[in-house]
Amino acid sequence: MSRIRPTFRAFQAPFRPTYPSPLFLRTNAPFRTYQQQRFGRGPQYKRFGSPSGGLAGLFFRWAARPTFYRDVGIITAGAGGVYVYNLEEVPVSGRRRFNIISPGLEETLGASTVEQVKEEYRGRFLPGHDPRVRQVKQVLERLLPYAEGEGLKNMDWEVHVIDSPEQNAFVAPGGKVFVFTGILPLCQNEDGIAAVLGHEIAHVVAHHTAERMSQAPLILIGVLALAMFDVSFYSGKMLVDLFLSMPASRKHEAEADYIGLMMMAQGCYRPEAAMEFWNRMEKTGQRGPPQILSTHPSNHNREEKIREWLPKAQEKAEASECAVTSQFVDQFSSAFGGFNRW
Repeated sequence: MSRIRPTFRAFQAPFRPTYPSPLFLRTNAPFRTYQQQRFGRGPQYKRFGSPSGGLAGLFFRWAARPTFYRDVGIITAGAGGVYVYNLEEVPVSGRRRFNIISPGLEETLGASTVEQVKEEYRGRFLPGHDPRVRQVKQVLERLLPYAEGEGLKNMDWEVHVIDSPEQNAFVAPGGKVFVFTGILPLCQNEDGIAAVLGHEIAHVVAHHTAERMSQAPLILIGVLALAMFDVSFYSGKMLVDLFLSMPASRKHEAEADYIGLMMMAQGCYRPEAAMEFWNRMEKTGQRGPPQILSTHPSNHNREEKIREWLPKAQEKAEASECAVTSQFVDQFSSAFGGFNRW
């Protein structure tokens, strides 16, 4: 009995019946992008791509325009022209800086600070006949001719001595002088007061307040640019601290030290008194944070810089009337010294 076997076919695919695919499968493509639809209050996921809203979206839409590079060129040229036009030279130091705030506007904006201080320390201002007030006024009168020679003319100067232990003093734009009694023991004498007042008047001579306000729009542009990519504004805050607060303040403080030193030298005060004052400040323990983290130079660094500037201050003193005055004082002292020997 024999079995009939079917003929062998290599690689023969199994027979499968074919059925027409349903209409709904043919009309819907098998490759689909999955996106969760909103049902009720559930979350909705969106594919990340070019942003469509906010500052970043506005920037990307602008960048997609064919006139983008032309617009950037026009804006850059205009900003550069405004910057160059408003460059000026700081008196005494000769530093070039950008400033768009006029002295009148600076004084107007500083008036609010003056009123706040007067309101805060109401009833604690010493009367004009107080010896400490008269001493501060006497020092100011000797410094004013040199301050007025550097552009501070036709200003209504006022001296206010506040009975408070704070070791502080400042001069607001417009010539309003505030000295706290807590700093007078550190000054010790008129030379020390001249060092403090010279430094504070120098801020007004250099219009540092106006310079800082002029830098604010430039910093704001940088902050807005960073805000397009950093919604937490952390980078923007770092930019403000880095370029506006810390280095600018240290630069202004050092410049005020230099200008004030030249002024007190021309006013016939001992330039060494400024160095001695900061030495006493350092010994009080008020050293503050490290210089890199502070808006003011350290007392030690200020003392060293003033030491470097002393030869220049001596030249200023010799070029002024202080040389003649010093010779007269020396002759007067030697004459009385001769009488003491008899």
